[in-house]
Amino acid sequence: MSTQPILAGFHPDPSICRVGGDYFLLNSSFEYVPGLPIHRSRDLKTWDLVGHAVPDAAVIAAQEGAAGASAGLYGPSLRHHGGLFWATTTSLGRFRDGILITHAERPEGPWSDPVFVPGTMGIDPDLAWDDTGTCILTWRSMRPGGISQVDIDPLTGERLGDARLVWPDDDGAETEGPHLVRRGERWYLFTAQGGTHTGHGVSVARARHPRGPFETHPHNPVLTHRGTGHPVQATGHADVVELADGSWAMVFLGIRQQGSFPRSHVLGRETFLAGLDWEDDWPVVVEERFPEASAPTGFADDFDRMDARWVSPSVRAAAFASAASGLTLSSGRTADAAEQTRVLCTRVTAHEWDAAAMLADGDGALSVRIDATHWYAIEAVGDRIRARIVSHPFDQVLGEADRPVTANLAIRARLIPRTQRGNRGPDIVSLGFIANGEFTSLADVDGRYLSTELAGGFTGRMLGLEALGGPARFSRGEFTVR
Repeated sequence: MSTQPILAGFHPDPSICRVGGDYFLLNSSFEYVPGLPIHRSRDLKTWDLVGHAVPDAAVIAAQEGAAGASAGLYGPSLRHHGGLFWATTTSLGRFRDGILITHAERPEGPWSDPVFVPGTMGIDPDLAWDDTGTCILTWRSMRPGGISQVDIDPLTGERLGDARLVWPDDDGAETEGPHLVRRGERWYLFTAQGGTHTGHGVSVARARHPRGPFETHPHNPVLTHRGTGHPVQATGHADVVELADGSWAMVFLGIRQQGSFPRSHVLGRETFLAGLDWEDDWPVVVEERFPEASAPTGFADDFDRMDARWVSPSVRAAAFASAASGLTLSSGRTADAAEQTRVLCTRVTAHEWDAAAMLADGDGALSVRIDATHWYAIEAVGDRIRARIVSHPFDQVLGEADRPVTANLAIRARLIPRTQRGNRGPDIVSLGFIANGEFTSLADVDGRYLSTELAGGFTGRMLGLEALGGPARFSRGEFTVR
């Protein structure tokens, strides 16, 4: 299997579909607005962000600040049927409303106002259509525990019958993430089992009818890296697609851990690709089928407009940010507050990188964050510039200097060599500034405090831009992969 993800950084719970020669990939996004990013590719190797399926912060329904961390939108599915794209997911803040469904003619949108399916409290929904055109909703239900189904009208959310349990919890640990896919005369139900960390795996069952009864694969899981030394772990939550040439592929999530035992992953759960063959009408995962994916590239943004890469936790970016010949941010947290609220973010997509933000007016910060109370920042406040780390409940300034006339805030991350003995974190994060083309570090910090293993949750590192205390303007932002 390739050790390079096809979507690097925080892109978990992938779901894929094909329309003609184009492939479309949807990922979960939790508290970030807009939610559910959609990428398009012609070759399964190079992917372009084309839109988001859920742009409304009220639907994402994640509270601001620490209370909203890893809330919002959970594992989704993306399908194309009847000339429309269909996306379905769970909004944790509206959990009691049931599974939500939205549709669009184009992946760029506009997407419809979502409908909710009553009596379907759970996560990881999937949509499929039988030979009569009836839509089947499959999801991880809580009561009863396992994989359940119900026939629905996806335009209204109306249930067309009673729900049924098709894969109970007693058939595997933490069965979730279902995707129901047809191949020939059989229907295949792919699920995630073993939890969302290093025990993760992909299991499958099959049936002659989309509503079962399902026969589980005698040698499940069909994909897992648990108990191995593979550099990609926690492999699971898979979806499959038939390619234009009639072959098949599987997308799934995985993590890349670094540092000393028990090791840490900092980029979140990423999307990987493998081939899929069929033997005796069972899927066989071929991890080496595809060539190594392209390495991520960086970006430079003069903020002439708001690029789709920018998102914000819990609120719309437009509520506090505007881009036109620079980025203007309205008042954010106070300079000494330890809880981030209104912060403009983009995903960190590499282990080694340089980031810089050119602060033109006001007080502001460039940060790398896991959530509202786990972040490192270089802050420009008054006539001082300072390196600060917050890992709740700890909050400390590690270094300060006079603020340069042109405050180019800068953060760098470098992996710690495996040859280095002792208790190694995943990386060293350096917080500083650039003046006269030279980087000055005010603090070099162990990166493990910005890992999922320490901070918890389901997301990954994000770069953030903030105004502190009053409005601020940034003239440029850069991210360079090393």
